[in-house]
Amino acid sequence: MEKITDKIAALPAGSNYFSLEFFPPKTAMGFSNLRDRLDRMARALRPLFVNVTWGAGGSTATKSLELAEICQRELNLTTCLHLTCTNMSRKMIDSALEDAKALGIRNILALRGDPPRAAEYQDTNESPEDAIDENFIWAIDLVRYIKKTHGDYFCIGVAAYPEGHADESHPLGQSLEHDLPYLVDKTLAGADFLMTQLFFDIDAYDNFERTLREHPSGAFKTIPIIPGLMPIQSYQMIKRTTKLSHAKIPDTIMSRLDAVKKDDERVKNVGVDILCEIVEKVKELTNRTSGPTGFHFYTLNLEKAVSFIVERTNLIPPGTPNPEEAIIDEIAAQIPTLLVNGSDHDHVSQPREKSRSRRQSNVGSEPRNRVIVSGRSVSNPEYEATSAEASIPAEPINSRANTLAISEGEGVLGREATWDDFPNGRWGDARSPAYGEIDGYGPSLHVSNAQAVSLWGYPTKREDINELFVRHLKGELAAIPWSEEEFNEETKMITDPLIRLNSKGWWTVASQPAVNGLRSSDPVFGWGPQQGFVFQKAFVEFFIPSAEWKILHERLQSPEVKDSVCLYAANAAGDFVSSDDTGGLTANGEVKESSTNAVTWGVFPGKEIITPTIIEEVSFRAWSEEAFGIFGEWAQVYGKGSDSERLLEKAMTDSWLVNIIHHDYVEKDALWDLLLK
Repeated sequence: MEKITDKIAALPAGSNYFSLEFFPPKTAMGFSNLRDRLDRMARALRPLFVNVTWGAGGSTATKSLELAEICQRELNLTTCLHLTCTNMSRKMIDSALEDAKALGIRNILALRGDPPRAAEYQDTNESPEDAIDENFIWAIDLVRYIKKTHGDYFCIGVAAYPEGHADESHPLGQSLEHDLPYLVDKTLAGADFLMTQLFFDIDAYDNFERTLREHPSGAFKTIPIIPGLMPIQSYQMIKRTTKLSHAKIPDTIMSRLDAVKKDDERVKNVGVDILCEIVEKVKELTNRTSGPTGFHFYTLNLEKAVSFIVERTNLIPPGTPNPEEAIIDEIAAQIPTLLVNGSDHDHVSQPREKSRSRRQSNVGSEPRNRVIVSGRSVSNPEYEATSAEASIPAEPINSRANTLAISEGEGVLGREATWDDFPNGRWGDARSPAYGEIDGYGPSLHVSNAQAVSLWGYPTKREDINELFVRHLKGELAAIPWSEEEFNEETKMITDPLIRLNSKGWWTVASQPAVNGLRSSDPVFGWGPQQGFVFQKAFVEFFIPSAEWKILHERLQSPEVKDSVCLYAANAAGDFVSSDDTGGLTANGEVKESSTNAVTWGVFPGKEIITPTIIEEVSFRAWSEEAFGIFGEWAQVYGKGSDSERLLEKAMTDSWLVNIIHHDYVEKDALWDLLLK
């Protein structure tokens, strides 16, 4: 039950520490897998504390508290719970604080959340105590409220923005100078530490940190300022994240990422280099102050990249080995080390704390075990061990060194632990802790109401929405509610059929063309290591009116079509239809897992087949809930009872979200001919 500030104060001057941030996974399987990942990272990395995010408006309240309980109680990690205050009732805020208290959590990151929209979210039938409290407008209101109701029980952190806060997702007027008066007030109201938004511009952070430390108010002279850093997990993800956060990526960094952007593994490796460089530069800057230097990592629920970063930058704190490890290290210092598959019999291991190598062997990483041979010399030392060698105690599989190796993806156990490193996000595996929205905050338009109206006007009939989707496909509209991204080059290959679908009222939100064995260096479709070949099945995901879905569904079930496609469909009421009958309940009452559709895969020299894009039932179901939620978010822009709100609500309730995958990747027009002819 420690406060973050007490833990920081107990560290030696000039030392370093770090914290990790996690969000509640979207699916039950992802949640279960995150528990194991947290346990592994806690033992291997030893963060000073961890953060658990909170969905705007309390959208993830239950899951956030469940995750916080795992961290605080089960894993004994000092936990900081995020808490937003806008578009929430005072009852929910009180409940969250009391629950945190009951769990032994003494650290809160007080945030505003989405802009206040009480008039849109308020339900006239709600009881007064469940009504949105409109007194909570800014984070400072939450800081004051926590101080008023709980005194000094909680250690309170607040957010800071090295490049200035882009209010309502708009960068105009974004500046540190504009933010400073508000940050001063927020700090003086009772903040105990500052945690920054992610950044990549070290000069911007230098100016930010210097400005705060030298501010005439003295508010920031000694307060811990913890810089926020996001490991670069993939090219597209970091582009999207920085767009949403309005964090600038310097040209020198962007050029390094551009050079490898088609190879996810190289992007992640370059990303580790970049983050390590930023960490070292921040260490140099913060030498201006005498206190410890901290770093906060936005992990996106992934472990491999952040494990490499904190190890390479020497952020992992030294620890006292448990007695069992100490005894084994003492023995190992005096006897030859047994290395699986081709051990060096003349090599003598060194005690762990004195050796530069953090592990003696790759546990479980080899394709076969050595054969134990008794009573004679070894003729094949690569796979034979004498009985004397076999009697040497093995290093504990759960030692910190091996756990770190596993978190970094080494060996069989490492590959299993980091299995979801690629892919992650919307088209990843729903079993992954990282599956879902990158910010963990659920459906959002990512634009202000004013921007929404400027982009999409006031639609009053379905044809108006048809036109918005068509204009987006033609490059005349920067975004639609379901996508704020520009189209990539491969989408341009299927623009004509997509325009035809949207013109008839089938609103497409995701798609890709078929590809049959193009080289991985192809300028449009290529990705992954050199000398490889890439493949794609065509698929399209779209909203379709219920009456038209009934006709299309019958056609897709016809004998001449059904074996060529796989479909998933859901509506806002939660009804679900699928052509995939591999899952569900068996005759014995057992739950059988449904199949997975790899829609993008690559074959590369010396590697297993890589499948970075998959579509399956659980991920589709989770996404469909969010997709229909975005309909509701868009409708609320226009106010209750307006023509546009009624149109969007009707479109939401009278539509199905359908995903159709065509298995014939050799015939590039097969899917489009099926839907349009």
